[in-house]
Amino acid sequence: MSQGIKKVKAVGLISGGLDSLIAAKVLQDQGIDVIGVTFSTPFWDCSKAVRIGEKAGIPMKVLDISEEHFRVVKSPVYGYGANMNPCIDCHALMIRKAGEVMIKEGAEFVFTGEVLGQRPMSQRRDTLKAVEKLSGYEGKILRPLSARLLPATEPERLGLVDRSRLLAISGRGRKEQLRLAEHYSIKEYDTPGGGCLLTKEGYSKKLKTLLHLIPNAGVRHAELIKHGRFFVVGGRYCFLVGRHSSDNSILSALAGLSDVLFYCEGIPGPVGLLLNACNDIREDVIEESASIIASLSDADKGSSIIILLKCGNKVRKTEVTVVSRNQFNDRFIK
Repeated sequence: MSQGIKKVKAVGLISGGLDSLIAAKVLQDQGIDVIGVTFSTPFWDCSKAVRIGEKAGIPMKVLDISEEHFRVVKSPVYGYGANMNPCIDCHALMIRKAGEVMIKEGAEFVFTGEVLGQRPMSQRRDTLKAVEKLSGYEGKILRPLSARLLPATEPERLGLVDRSRLLAISGRGRKEQLRLAEHYSIKEYDTPGGGCLLTKEGYSKKLKTLLHLIPNAGVRHAELIKHGRFFVVGGRYCFLVGRHSSDNSILSALAGLSDVLFYCEGIPGPVGLLLNACNDIREDVIEESASIIASLSDADKGSSIIILLKCGNKVRKTEVTVVSRNQFNDRFIK
């Protein structure tokens, strides 16, 4: 380690992707103690990041930011990307939470695996600066992969990090990262772009519809719409219908007191969950929802079956004739 650079500690955003792993390794090469953080929300699975980070020799912490993140998703300062992904606001939130860990752990700065110019929305010079400002930790955010192309940060100016040993990577190419992966013997890492549901068109359409119909929707709703088919019934209700037994179990388990559960009596079929409808459900909405459940059951077209409705502790029955499932295509959010 160069003279004047003391033993320091840093907290890094570790996604499980190659860039964040290399960022951590570059700092570990300077003798810096690295703590990795990753985040739990309904919109991605953090378990892979934890496993990959620990395998790469990075101690990992998981922070549940579900509530705060969903508030950001509903009303981002910097808007959305191609879908419902508020990347700038999201990165700022994650850095802010990592900054809280930094203070708690007595660390000196936060680092990320961001690469200048790699992502057109969130990794430009201006947006990197916007993320810092929004996070509340201006000057304390180090991006080791592009550091020599960016203004010196506080840890560099204070001699906590040797700037000359940081990198100058930019653009969308991966050649240098792949070379460094071999150098650091990094064998396992997640693919670029990862698994954030907010970047997916299908999930974003469901979420946008959910927030239009239920503006005060919460984290539970964001989790629910990941499971099963999504219909709009009665022009104003979100109706979720399981595709398989796993969906059915989750919809049943996460049903709230204000929701209405639908399921078939005496015949295999899906579970349906009508959100926020228990207190003012109309008969035409009951019939429409029951008909959708029946059409997706194992019952023969044209037969009559009983659909059970559960609202709180109350259960009632309704009889419907099975019609073609294609009849409900216009209510289906794909």
